[in-house]
Amino acid sequence: MSLQNNEFIYEKLKVKNKARAAGGTFFQKLIKNKVLLLMLAPAVLHVLIFAYLPMFGVILAFKRFQYQSGILGSPWVGLDNFRFFFASGDAFIVTRNTLLYNLAFIIFIPMIQILLAIMLSEAGKLFFKKIAQSTMFLPFFISWVIVGSIAYNLFNYEYGLFNHALTALGFDPLNVYSHTGAWKYILFAFKLWKELGYGMVIYLAAIISIDSEMYDAAKIDGANIFQRISYITLPSIFPVIVLLFLLSVGQIFRGDFGLFYQLIGNNGNLYQQTDIIDTFVFRALLNSSDIGMAAAAGFYQSIMCFFTILLINYLVKRMNKDYALF
Repeated sequence: MSLQNNEFIYEKLKVKNKARAAGGTFFQKLIKNKVLLLMLAPAVLHVLIFAYLPMFGVILAFKRFQYQSGILGSPWVGLDNFRFFFASGDAFIVTRNTLLYNLAFIIFIPMIQILLAIMLSEAGKLFFKKIAQSTMFLPFFISWVIVGSIAYNLFNYEYGLFNHALTALGFDPLNVYSHTGAWKYILFAFKLWKELGYGMVIYLAAIISIDSEMYDAAKIDGANIFQRISYITLPSIFPVIVLLFLLSVGQIFRGDFGLFYQLIGNNGNLYQQTDIIDTFVFRALLNSSDIGMAAAAGFYQSIMCFFTILLINYLVKRMNKDYALF
């Protein structure tokens, strides 16, 4: 018995010695890295306050909220809010619109960003690079409220620039705000215009970090510009492309509320083609004050995002586990 105790104590001491060799105990590491942990603290608090604490409100999706009773005192209704959301017929429309718009944003916008990043990296003059990069990055800082005003002044039926141009060319003016088919292209164009520069800068930074000796060796071997892009640039930035793709897919059922609400507003004529889950939840709260159904729609949205990222991460992990998020 004493021999076993001695062996146990020996193993415990060995573990402690390994811990000390690795940098000390947990509290010693805590004191040693206190500056780094203090720098991390604001970000951790932000996530806790704005991401984890609000999760308590998920129970509203299963209750008929009453102001006088509060969240905990409101009566439990189970899945009734979900039934109403799906029975109303809006669930399929807003889910379809959210998914299709985000698929277009996730697939096509990064392709254009990568193309422009490669073109800028191959441009010879540094002055042109800086001007082009600053010009394309500037719209990212413009509020969606301002973008909505720009869109209204472009497409207004009476005095919009678009209809003035049509009239000057001899065509009849077009009421764009009642033309549902055009808005999927308009929304995509404004999304691309606003976020083109931001994504391009990320890919450009990844391209700049590639070892220049690889390009020099390829040039000596006689590789042209297209071969260098195909065999050096794209494979080198592929991990960054996959990472940004996975992060985007995690938000595939979360629409850009600012884009859709500021450009469409309360124009009911366009809801069939432009209404997404986020704007539907906002209007449910604003117009009907149905907090239970709005919470059910938001919870449904979160669940869909969660399972989507799990599925995509699993598929990526099957292909190459080094590119997976977890």
